Amino acid sequence: MTRPSTRSTAVDAFVGAVSDAGVRLVGLNFFAGDLAGPDCGVLSIPARSQQFRDNIDVTVGIGERLGVSGFNALYGVRVDGVAAGEQDELAITNITDAARAAAGIGAAVFIEPVSGPKPYPLRRAADAAAVVGRARAAGAGNVGILFDIYHLASNGDDIGEAITAYAAKVAHVQIADAPGRGQPGTGQLDLDGYLTRLEQAGYTGWVGLEYKPTVPTVDSLAWLPRERRAGPAGHETGAQGSEADPGDRGASPASHEAGPGGSGASPGGRGAGSGGRGAGSPREGSAS
Repeated sequence: MTRPSTRSTAVDAFVGAVSDAGVRLVGLNFFAGDLAGPDCGVLSIPARSQQFRDNIDVTVGIGERLGVSGFNALYGVRVDGVAAGEQDELAITNITDAARAAAGIGAAVFIEPVSGPKPYPLRRAADAAAVVGRARAAGAGNVGILFDIYHLASNGDDIGEAITAYAAKVAHVQIADAPGRGQPGTGQLDLDGYLTRLEQAGYTGWVGLEYKPTVPTVDSLAWLPRERRAGPAGHETGAQGSEADPGDRGASPASHEAGPGGSGASPGGRGAGSGGRGAGSPREGSAS
């Protein structure tokens, strides 16, 4: 959301747009500031912490109305004049409070490593895992890692080692190929192999397709065979991208980074049929 709180009419418009689209929203961002500008979350910044806290009930309330199963709590950048330790202590307080609210509707809170030039302190899976560990030790058992393979690879993380070390803490997965952030097959990452390893490690959650298609969106799904997509045959469906941010781009969910604008993956993102986990179709996944 672009503001810490939102008028009920704006909330109603967003909820109505998702409902009218006939999709399910599974992920939603807490207030994270100006993501297109200097911000990447505010929850660890003392001067802006109250903005995050004021937004918790609004965001969880939207999630309750739409059946959201997870909320992304972007950590925030390092700021001048504030010790890193002070920011980290504040972050744990805010994350655990948000997790308590999310638990009230049976949802999780995600902690995401992010790439790019901003002074964002969570870069590798180990960074996010450390925050998750502290939050869980504080009683927030529903906090987990948002395992974005594109961001982790862009930051030089060893994806295979990260899966081995931290799969038990993974609460949500997002993919894009690297370099370029296109659909699978446009870069050099073994995305199918990584998803297989996550599945073997016990991951059964959603897989968000947060890539920039190099071809029309429907064509960009050619890598995902129909038989591996969840859909009307007994699988849940969801909305576009991965984690929604209902803000100044209108009520329609769109990626808070750069999703394919109409894709996403269902729980597990693997296999098909009643005995397996389906992968996403253009009408599934989460939205950001």
